[in-house]
Amino acid sequence: MTGADAALLGFARALRAAGVDASTERVHAFLAAVDVLRPELRADVYWAGRLTLCGQRDDLDRYDRVFAAFFHGTGETPRRPVTVPRTPRPRLVARDAEGQARARDVQDAPPVPSLASSSEVLRHRDIAELSGPERAEVRRLLAALALRGQVRRSARRRPARRGEVDPHRTVRELLRRGGEPARLLRYARTEHPRRVVLLVDVSGSMAPYADALLRFAHAAVRGARTEVFTIGTRLTRVTRELSHRDPDLAMAAVASAVPDWRGGTRLGELLGAFLDRWGQRGMARGAIVVVLSDGWERGDPELLAEQMRRLHRLAHRVIWANPLKARPGYAPLAAGMAAALPSVDAFVEGHSLSALERLAAAVRGADDA
Repeated sequence: MTGADAALLGFARALRAAGVDASTERVHAFLAAVDVLRPELRADVYWAGRLTLCGQRDDLDRYDRVFAAFFHGTGETPRRPVTVPRTPRPRLVARDAEGQARARDVQDAPPVPSLASSSEVLRHRDIAELSGPERAEVRRLLAALALRGQVRRSARRRPARRGEVDPHRTVRELLRRGGEPARLLRYARTEHPRRVVLLVDVSGSMAPYADALLRFAHAAVRGARTEVFTIGTRLTRVTRELSHRDPDLAMAAVASAVPDWRGGTRLGELLGAFLDRWGQRGMARGAIVVVLSDGWERGDPELLAEQMRRLHRLAHRVIWANPLKARPGYAPLAAGMAAALPSVDAFVEGHSLSALERLAAAVRGADDA
């Protein structure tokens, strides 16, 4: 696999994380289209992907956002198709005084690998080790993510071409026709994504990851039924603050609303407060609850274990994302983490953009993604 192919496959993975149904067949068509066109031109890559990877109207806006974040080197995404010749253009070569060749028809857009390679590498880098410019790039990529809960079948029905026979509508249609034979009308169960609840640890030990995790939560609030709480020494509901469309405004609103940045951690006590005030009343019932924390607990681990058992009985699924899990030799030996794990359905990493993409897949129920 060439470097350009690896970069394009990374772009396809980012599209899937943003909610675009870029199937394997579509990705193959995308790579074939880019190969026929000019992979060194950003406009050609843009239109090749837009025509092959997008299957519905809602995908177009997501595609533009992901493309702008992934291939950010030349400004806005192209809006007009580019005329593409089938044969390579001849190059006029001149020699300067020192005999060095210079191409006169230098392309304005940089090659795809140089644009995408840095983004692909950043996807796997630990967020705590990034520099300022690298963090800004990760923020752009996080803004393109989407988080949707696993789909569930509801009790409501909708008309459908296939499914069970709907006797009431069929009889009404028969009467409307004056008793003449009518076709059987059918229905199907409607499907809805489950509610997602994010509990984000903002204590001192989580400080290197807190901003990225809250931006991940911002993308989740923008795209689905999601509730977000911060946990540290206090429990704070920040769903309203994260509803701002602009990520920076949302982060500023959260900073003003959360009083316990970089403090200690009382996971058991605050999880109990969440369940007593919101979870038991319905917010956690049948939902997918995600705890984003390193598991350090200043309180009683037995209390955390008890509240995790309560949460597990209420929720459809409990997922714990720990940034420390990716470190070599890591074992969940901390008292809080060890107490919580028996009540966790999925224990995943949370240290990088790639890990957060896998977390989004786990929330959708696609753990093998």
